[in-house]
Amino acid sequence: MNDQHNRAITRAGWVTLTLVSLTQLLSLLDRQILAILSPRIKQDLNIGDAEMGLLYGTVFALFYATFSLPLGRLADGWKRTKLLALCIAVWSLATGSAAFATGFGLLALSRLGVGIGEAAAQPAGTSLVYDHFPKARRGLAMAVMAAAIALGLGLSNLLGGVAADWWDQLHPQGPGGLGFSGWQFAFLIAALPGIGLALLLSRLPEPQRGAIDGLVPVHDPAPFRASADLFAAILPGSNWLAMARQRASTRQWLANLGGLLALVVAGTLAAHWCAALSPRPPLQLGGVTISPHALQWGVVGFGLYVLFNLVQSLRTTDPVAHAVITRSPALLLCMAVGSLQSLINYGIMGFTPAFLMKTYHLTATETGLKFGLLSAGLGVVGPLISGPLSDLLNRRLPGAGRVWVVVFALGLSPLLAMWVYSAPTAGQFYQRFVAYSLVLTMWLPPLYAVMFEQVLPRMRAITASTYIVIMTIVGLGIGPYAVGLMSDAAGGNLGVAILSINWVSPLIVLLLLVLARRASRDEASLSARARAAGEPV
Repeated sequence: MNDQHNRAITRAGWVTLTLVSLTQLLSLLDRQILAILSPRIKQDLNIGDAEMGLLYGTVFALFYATFSLPLGRLADGWKRTKLLALCIAVWSLATGSAAFATGFGLLALSRLGVGIGEAAAQPAGTSLVYDHFPKARRGLAMAVMAAAIALGLGLSNLLGGVAADWWDQLHPQGPGGLGFSGWQFAFLIAALPGIGLALLLSRLPEPQRGAIDGLVPVHDPAPFRASADLFAAILPGSNWLAMARQRASTRQWLANLGGLLALVVAGTLAAHWCAALSPRPPLQLGGVTISPHALQWGVVGFGLYVLFNLVQSLRTTDPVAHAVITRSPALLLCMAVGSLQSLINYGIMGFTPAFLMKTYHLTATETGLKFGLLSAGLGVVGPLISGPLSDLLNRRLPGAGRVWVVVFALGLSPLLAMWVYSAPTAGQFYQRFVAYSLVLTMWLPPLYAVMFEQVLPRMRAITASTYIVIMTIVGLGIGPYAVGLMSDAAGGNLGVAILSINWVSPLIVLLLLVLARRASRDEASLSARARAAGEPV
């Protein structure tokens, strides 16, 4: 290591952070706009809630998580600026294609394309920003990106609702110009900014990877081949062909097949238990009848098997990355904390609008405007406080300083949640929600800053992709589903269900206390662990 991490941020660094943050903003905008347009889509295309749930969660999450791994590997070896530009163009075109949907099929293909395109946004973007920002300022960088994500969430409601309403009011007799209805027009508008941003990113200079940390990796001669090989190695079915080509040992075959069998058994038992707790009517998908609980746990099992295949493949294809990632307790703790907190966040935010309408008898418009704008605004302020604060504390308490900011946020927020979700009126809910949301949104920048310090620069994108898989499966895959189950068990009491998900918090705080002791120590041993595994650092 050298002292380059203390140097000033260049103009190119600020420009890169701005463009990457805009990428995160558009990613969430295009991802979430489906939620505000859902009622119009259901009416026009005769689609039910089950199908909309698949579009919003299952289809997107499955492809987003799976493709983040090969695209993350590509970002670790190829030009990240070019990769981001291509992926933004792909997901923007996919978003725009939803405007031409006349049924479930094309809409599902559109969401599939959005999921694949957005899979590179966080891995490539984070890796790019880290090569411009010194260690002492990375909390600030993560804060700006987190604020952009919050803005994207808020703008998805505003842009989708305003654009659709304006177009429908302009053409009250039915589909207007070019035969579009309001929701189709909204998808077109949402797609346009991405094309311009893709052009700007394609012209952005690529920084030297790892130079700011004094850890410049050797040139990757075939990043596309490595990405394709990784995809083949993690995809169920093709992973066995990859194992055969690599002449996997009997022990590796037994581990893989045993892991698959364990996931099938666990998923089957979970589906039966959840069906007994909350009986649901079967889904009709393309003439096939399937239990929603079986589909839910099938997707979770698929994601976990992909993750299992990744770990097994890295051991053979990149033993250094395998050693650095799996032998860093601090890194694993960061991933566990982020995933468990995402479970809480997705569960709470997925049902809070319904809680407000049901408990306080608010309309959808009132809820969308007040809750959406408040969440977006506080989602910007919280990270912008915690990011610089964690940088300051980290200079005094290396590693642990950032973790203590996370402990404060995630230790206090469950207590505030009990106060917020017991408010007697909507006005008091919103007043209390200000303090709650401000504290709750402070965790992401410092935790991410700690996490990406635990790996070499050439591994930051694949580390981000690995985290995305875990976080998506646990957070988006289980969080809202768990709150729904608890609501059914509580006779439809959403307040009780939302508060119940916070029982994960004591485990999170315990993991953070261990992390505070490990973060600096594991970061200091990074180079030694990499050299021991064969990396010339």
